[in-house]
Amino acid sequence: MEVKVEVISRDTIKPSSPTPPNLRHYRLSFLDQIAPACFIPFFHFYPHTPTTTSFTQIHISNNLKNSLTRTLTKFYPLAGRLVNSMYVDCSDTGVPYTEARAYCQLSDFISNPSPSQFHKFLPRELDDIGDIPLAVRVNFFDCGGAVLSVAISHKVADAFSSVYFVNCWAAAGRGRDCDVSPPPLGAAELFPPMEIAGFDARTGVTKDPIVTKRFVFTASKIASLRDKCIDNSSSDPERPTRIEALSAFLWTRFMASIHSKKDPNKMYILIHAVNLRTRTNPPLPDHYLGNIFRFAITVPSMTNDEFKCYEIAKQVREEIGKIDGEYVRMLGEGENHLNFLKETAKMFTKGEMVSLNFTSVCRFPLYEADFEWGKPVWVIVAPMPFKNLVVFMDTRSGDGIEAWVNLTAEDMAKFEVDDELLGFVSPTKGAENSSV
Repeated sequence: MEVKVEVISRDTIKPSSPTPPNLRHYRLSFLDQIAPACFIPFFHFYPHTPTTTSFTQIHISNNLKNSLTRTLTKFYPLAGRLVNSMYVDCSDTGVPYTEARAYCQLSDFISNPSPSQFHKFLPRELDDIGDIPLAVRVNFFDCGGAVLSVAISHKVADAFSSVYFVNCWAAAGRGRDCDVSPPPLGAAELFPPMEIAGFDARTGVTKDPIVTKRFVFTASKIASLRDKCIDNSSSDPERPTRIEALSAFLWTRFMASIHSKKDPNKMYILIHAVNLRTRTNPPLPDHYLGNIFRFAITVPSMTNDEFKCYEIAKQVREEIGKIDGEYVRMLGEGENHLNFLKETAKMFTKGEMVSLNFTSVCRFPLYEADFEWGKPVWVIVAPMPFKNLVVFMDTRSGDGIEAWVNLTAEDMAKFEVDDELLGFVSPTKGAENSSV
């Protein structure tokens, strides 16, 4: 559905307490420096229900602003400005905050969501990061519901950090500031910044038209896919995880529907974003601020000119398993990894590489962001400016998975009608259990 959205106010939210001079410069880590040059956009949809009638637009607005200013004292780099991909000037310049009116009903929108309309709710274009670490917008619907749009620069945070920030902000909205621990800010000591001349963090970010479609897999279909990805010829077959099975399945359908005629001069790969916090020695806290992730790259093997799901799932598991304590230790040295990234970027730019990229926020506490007017009815990562990207998110019930797939229009036209894919996809159109 076509949605008209109109900005009704603009503001700048600063920390409630000034950042001490000794904390003025927050150094970016090496992993921050090489992170994609874009925003990570989370949308939280909140319905207006009989139990929340006392929460007027003015009340919600004041609550969000007041709790944000208090939260920024603990996340002070988010209120600063990025300088030359080296550090954040923690000058308390503030966070751009806008409010807008969406001329439709929240229930109508999420019952038949149109990804092409999501950009209207954003506080900024996703590839226009400039020097701003964080931008926020709240969009009010005609019914009194709202969607909170939070865009955090990928140069200072990954998805784990983003979710923790939003949940801490929500806790402050409930008056539970005391429950919020400031995030550890020592990533630059673990992964020291370095000169990255010759590396372009915008590689892969595109302004070309991308089509985003949501494919929902129920718990029973995921179980079937996991069974499908078991190597029954093995004496001790290992059942793949939900993400391993879905990745392998989507890869086989991506190749069958779009790249059935493989170019021998190209490399075809799967790329998985992997959280490093649990893989360091010792492990890091979940709420460690920064880009504490890297990519596992799988070059699938073929059997009889075909990709088998169980083989792909096994290879993905093996490649992810290689990201261990020793891998993280070597990342701290940086130079070898930077050279690898430069070579990979060259192949990508020359069209010598075809990748399907996966990132998962499953099992993240996305639905815990209650500012005092209830938990969100739906949470999503808005479509990002990358092609051949799959983002996995839990359904609201937690047992199913939404796969948000970004492809070119030409490729999506082939992918979305693949019969084997459609045999596993739920016909559900709207947000699961969206009683708003």
